[in-house]
Amino acid sequence: MNIFKVFENDIRKLLDELAAEGQIPAGLDTARLTVEPPREAAHGDLSTNAAMILAKPAGKPPRALAELLVAKLKTRPDVASAEIAGPGFVNLRLSADVWRDRIRDVLTAGTAYGESTLGGKRPVNVEYVSANPTGPLHAAHGRGAVFGDALAALLEKAGYAVSREYYINDAGAQVDVLGRSTFLRYREALGEAIGEIPAGLYPGEYLKEVGQALAERDGSKWVGADEADWLPACRDFAIATIMAWIKEDLGVLGVRMDVYSSERALVKAGAVDTALKALEDRGLIYVGVLEPPKGKKPDDWEPRPQTLFKSTDFGDDVDRPLKKSDGSFTYFSNDIAYHYDKHRRGFDLQIDVWGADHGGYVKRMQAATTAITEGKASLDVKLCQLVHLMKNGEPVKMSKRAGTFVTLRDVIEEVGRDVVRFIMLTRRNDQTLDFDFAKVVEQSKDNPVFYVQYAHARCRSVLRHAATALPGADLSLAALAARTNLARLDSEEEMALAKRMATWPRLVESAAEAHEPHRVAFYLYDLASDFHALWNKGRDDTSLRFLIDGDEEVTVARLALVSAVATVIASGLAVMGVEPAEELRS
Repeated sequence: MNIFKVFENDIRKLLDELAAEGQIPAGLDTARLTVEPPREAAHGDLSTNAAMILAKPAGKPPRALAELLVAKLKTRPDVASAEIAGPGFVNLRLSADVWRDRIRDVLTAGTAYGESTLGGKRPVNVEYVSANPTGPLHAAHGRGAVFGDALAALLEKAGYAVSREYYINDAGAQVDVLGRSTFLRYREALGEAIGEIPAGLYPGEYLKEVGQALAERDGSKWVGADEADWLPACRDFAIATIMAWIKEDLGVLGVRMDVYSSERALVKAGAVDTALKALEDRGLIYVGVLEPPKGKKPDDWEPRPQTLFKSTDFGDDVDRPLKKSDGSFTYFSNDIAYHYDKHRRGFDLQIDVWGADHGGYVKRMQAATTAITEGKASLDVKLCQLVHLMKNGEPVKMSKRAGTFVTLRDVIEEVGRDVVRFIMLTRRNDQTLDFDFAKVVEQSKDNPVFYVQYAHARCRSVLRHAATALPGADLSLAALAARTNLARLDSEEEMALAKRMATWPRLVESAAEAHEPHRVAFYLYDLASDFHALWNKGRDDTSLRFLIDGDEEVTVARLALVSAVATVIASGLAVMGVEPAEELRS
């Protein structure tokens, strides 16, 4: 249960009552009405802006309307107090039983706690990673992979029907360069001295593996052949090999795609022609000459007629070329066709996760998606900033295998999948992330991975000790939910934990709507902090310990609380794709 949504709906009903009583006009627009935690916890448990947003259309001063609402709210048995704050906000304190009942919700639902019907099973396509198949995945790809995967899981928990997709950029100049680079390494594998790698080709050591595998498969078949023959063979072999590596690396990271889409297959099927024809039929393509780009001197600029998309009609800065000077399609044309294809597959809610270096491409792609789908589809692009890899504050050297970067596999093998996934979500996607190999495995409060996992491990430790201390007692979630007297939970710290857990369903919905999975990591850190605070209090005050000799009822109530905390942590970690720790060893 999302207690905030419950009160939001109940306040709407109270407004209907006030309208029926003639106190306010009927039919007021309550779309902007919210119920959320107050900015300051000391102000109460819930706060609503109802009187503030409805005062003018209701024809009353905000505080006067707030007084009417407060009078209604004070009659509810679950409201301990209702007060007007500032110009007309209404702050509520709820009875302790409301928060105890949320503990029971957690125990009843298990890790499904927080699941929502918000999405209404609406199809949503989340496209992420989509690295060019020209080399192994690197750490920045890992950030996009984790972000996209966690966002997909978050949207599923919020009730959307999610499709995870990888777009293989296997058309264009970069894969031809890959083919030529592979051919060079193929000749090397056959014993030819190739010398220094020519400029413009990929120098990474990983292509030695590709060349060797091609030589083993085809022998000397391509030696002395024309480029028109060996280039497609080398290119296709390299793409298939590297995509197999990429899928394997994603599997090690815990990422499983539902769909792998091929750019080349899309072009071959005539999807680009179909998309551009649709734009042309709507009068959105013309032949024209663009103004010189910013920073170019007029004598450096050679204007020429180009086939252009009216991108400025849809919020872009300039109109965009659809064809190159040789008549072939631009990458932009292919990408228009790809997003049109997603729309035709039933995805009107599309989310793309890109690297920060693609920031200048966002407006044109959003404009094109709006245009090609006639406004039926929306595209949200989430840019993931760089990852700075360090060890004890010093930059990490490049991978020998990759040649120019540290591979994602290197990072996972160094610290483990769960650490990589958690740390990648400890900053907003649009903020640079510092990943220090030493700090991310440090056992301290400053390391959020350890701090959250330690809270779960402590919970599991308490429950293991309880099984020994209370032999024969049924401490399953179902039994705790059905038979525990939660009224025995009455300390400030216990109530703080209950209230924190009650906000999990709201956080799932708000984070899903904002497309911000990092909020889950922040939430789990706060929940872990509340739990560790109670644990530490119990070390000094024996009456707050979880296992109380001679008082089984309070012990079982506290075990219910501990089980609920472990369950909510596990629920959040599942969204992040992280396994909860049963125990931690130093």
